[in-house]
Amino acid sequence: MDNPPYDYSPIVGREPIRWPGGARIAFYVAVNVEHYQLGRPSLSISPSTAELAPDPLNHGWRDYGPRVGIWRLIDSLDRYPLRASVMLNSDVCARYPQIIEAGRARHWAWIAHGKNNSILQADMTPDAERAYLADVIDTIDKATGHRPRGWLGPALTETFYTPALLAELGLGYVLDWANDDQPYWLNVPEMLSVPYPIELNDISLFVGQSLSGPDFLQIVKDQLDQLYAESADSGRVMSLALHPFIINQPFRHKYVVQALDYIVQHPGIWLTTSDEIAQHYALTHARGPI
Repeated sequence: MDNPPYDYSPIVGREPIRWPGGARIAFYVAVNVEHYQLGRPSLSISPSTAELAPDPLNHGWRDYGPRVGIWRLIDSLDRYPLRASVMLNSDVCARYPQIIEAGRARHWAWIAHGKNNSILQADMTPDAERAYLADVIDTIDKATGHRPRGWLGPALTETFYTPALLAELGLGYVLDWANDDQPYWLNVPEMLSVPYPIELNDISLFVGQSLSGPDFLQIVKDQLDQLYAESADSGRVMSLALHPFIINQPFRHKYVVQALDYIVQHPGIWLTTSDEIAQHYALTHARGPI
């Protein structure tokens, strides 16, 4: 299908974005809370065993997130006036209920992130995908008490029908099309794209590039400084994509804390959630005809 989900729009010619309180940058922290099925290949730190079933080395590495890493991250996030935007696999609701309880107590924003990170909907038929999406959304709604407003596909995957099916189910934005520093309307009624970081992402930086904690900290600072310099006339969005089994390893953890310190203390930053960014943009930027 050569039916693009969005139109080309150069950032230099758009209606300016004004964030609340005169802020220049809308910042959210994207915390990926995920479940990986035992025995299915997925993101791995050691490819030499990735095709084995079971694969204790790689599965255990990923499983560090819900067992240990998320709690280290929660302890640090509690220091800041910042609610997490949680990219939530619906399987987490039954398998790790203590994480859901902690998030409910902190009023996290819950973004639907598939059933788990082992199942991708990329090859589903429209009817199968509709049922799959409805189950994911309903499960998260029941467990958290909040129906998700946004969607991030596992591994940022979609079918050609995903945005329209999500709109049918009442969602208002997707994070999969990581091609901009601002939100924009998709070619689907009532559906936005909100920026999500591919490179400012602990998987890309630490697993993909083998960078160090100090490298990560400098990259975060450089990202914010550049976006801030460009935002004098129109607001930008910045996010950190964090996976607790990666960024919250003990030897890395202090660098994400230092990065958050730099962001929170920087002038002109709206500390917010992806939900609130989508809501503000939708209320202040009417879409044109589709």
